[in-house]
Order: sequence, then structure tokens, then C-alpha cells
Amino acid sequence: MKKSILILACAAIAPFAFAQTSTTTTESTTTKKNPVASTTETTTTTTSTDGTVTTFEPGKTIVVRRVGVTDPISYILGKTVHYVNKAGKEIEASMIKPGANVHVYYDGAGETRTVTRVVVDD
Repeated sequence: MKKSILILACAAIAPFAFAQTSTTTTESTTTKKNPVASTTETTTTTTSTDGTVTTFEPGKTIVVRRVGVTDPISYILGKTVHYVNKAGKEIEASMIKPGANVHVYYDGAGETRTVTRVVVDD
């Protein structure tokens, strides 16, 4: 019963997550450093951007031009990148073509932007 309610709640909230233009997720694991335990802290930041695909090389890179920005942004495709349509259904990478409107979710910043998920709006 609890599982069903949780699934329904997640399904109801999911469309709102795709409407965001930028997302930041921070994950921390902390344990105290003493003879019995140690301290470890890991921070992962996931950000998203949207725009139009200018170049796409499956398994390598995707280049996206944002509205109002003159230079396109190049992203490295992660090993486990997920390609989905705006309804959240998995699609083949071959369906992504130059000119497609996409939301790109990536980790990192600067020259080390690694894509984890691509949502195709078309």
C-alpha cells in the first residue's frame, strides 16, 4: 500500500521536474573519524540546460545552442546516458538529430560537463 502511494506521488510530481531549467542535486555521506568510523563527504552537482542540437555524435558528444547565447556548448556523453522523450519514455540515440529541442542534464562544470540524461522535446 505504501509503495503504491509513493509511486503515485512520484508520478504526480514528475512533470514538474521536467519544467525546471536548472537543477542542482547535492549528495553527502558523513561518518565520524575515530578508531571505529571515518568521515567521507561526496558532493555531486547535476545541472540542466535546454536548447537546440547543432551536432550529435552518439557515444561521444552533443553540442547544444541555447536561445540568446551566441556560442554553442559542447558536452561529453557519459557511459550510461539515458535518452528519453518529454513523456519520460526511453528512446534510441539515433532519434536525436540536429535541430531537435532538448534538455541536457549533466554533471561537472567548465570543460568537464558529462551528460547523464537527454530529454528530447520533439
